Amino acid sequence: MKKPDFPSNEAERQREVEKYQLLDTLPEECYDCITAMMAYICNAPISLVSILDKDRNFLKSHHGVPFNEDPRDRSFCGHAILDEHEIMVVADATKDERFHDNPLVSEMGVRFYAGAPLLNPEGYRLGTLCVFDTEAKELNEVQTQALVNMAKQVMMLMECHYKNIKLKEAQEDLKIRNEELEKFAAIVSHDLKSPLGNITGLTEVLSVSLDGKMNPEISGIIELMQESTNALSSYINGILNYYKSDVLLRNNHQLTETQNLFKELKGFFSLESDLKVEIESELKDIEINRGAITQILLNLITNGSKYNSKKDRWVKIRLKEENDVYKFEVEDNGDGISADDLKKIFELFETNQKLDRHGKTGTGIGLATVKRLIQNLRGDIWIESKPDTGTKVHFTLPKV
Repeated sequence: MKKPDFPSNEAERQREVEKYQLLDTLPEECYDCITAMMAYICNAPISLVSILDKDRNFLKSHHGVPFNEDPRDRSFCGHAILDEHEIMVVADATKDERFHDNPLVSEMGVRFYAGAPLLNPEGYRLGTLCVFDTEAKELNEVQTQALVNMAKQVMMLMECHYKNIKLKEAQEDLKIRNEELEKFAAIVSHDLKSPLGNITGLTEVLSVSLDGKMNPEISGIIELMQESTNALSSYINGILNYYKSDVLLRNNHQLTETQNLFKELKGFFSLESDLKVEIESELKDIEINRGAITQILLNLITNGSKYNSKKDRWVKIRLKEENDVYKFEVEDNGDGISADDLKKIFELFETNQKLDRHGKTGTGIGLATVKRLIQNLRGDIWIESKPDTGTKVHFTLPKV
């Protein structure tokens, strides 16, 4: 018996084998179906998906034999990965000097072997898809091509397995990074809020204590300080709300009475006497993430009222059921959005530099938060708008 040599690139090949994380895994139907099919096509009692490990031949699928590994030094597949052809065929093992006294031949009666390599995209031969028989024979052209093609299919399954591993690793890494970013945003925002509050308080004290005693220049500086601190405070709160949106999504859906929800929303704007918030709903109640929908609608109502220079402002919310989704529409008679600005309206920190009714520019966080919440709830959002006429925000959320 001739033991198979190790390839010249064995160390690199072994690393490629290990990266797929299939060694010592349980049988899987997708591989077992292939070996069963190849046994039938090749009219052979044994078919294997073998992966060559350091000192063994691990059988990811073993049709026709009761074991799932065998020593590498007596394996046919150890020789097959050294063969440069697309398939290695041993018509009669008793007449081949490499195998005539191999225990698989002398004790188990193996005579015939055909194996196609599992060649990965990097060019490494990781193992084989093979068939064994106890009779000497040859494969016909159809059988040969089937074995070659199905070996490629096995490799595709292994690649899918590897990509799923990398995807899970990337998801876990992204989760950790998002958690770190969320903590960082919260810490930075908290650390900024304290000195910002002190500055706001001091400017208020200065403004009150020096009322009527300041020259126009000093008065302008204090007013600028107040505007700047208010803008920064709004920006910090926006960042916190954006990263807290993930926390809202962790809440379970609950049955919510629409009238109670809308009454709560109206309450937030009750002090704005020139703003009319109207609500139309075909539904008595909806099963939804209440915290998330409240945040979404608050942001949209606030946007519709802030960017509205008209004397009489209104925002209308409409809710209806359509197939398997809840369909919301938030319409306002505000200043509208240009076609160019509509293209980037949902991007984080992106603003159209337009001043709101109080003469301030937005932070570019509110609508980004809305879109993030809706998408993570598996919904969709789109906007129609005409400058100086108003805006309609449409969004859907799937029913549970």
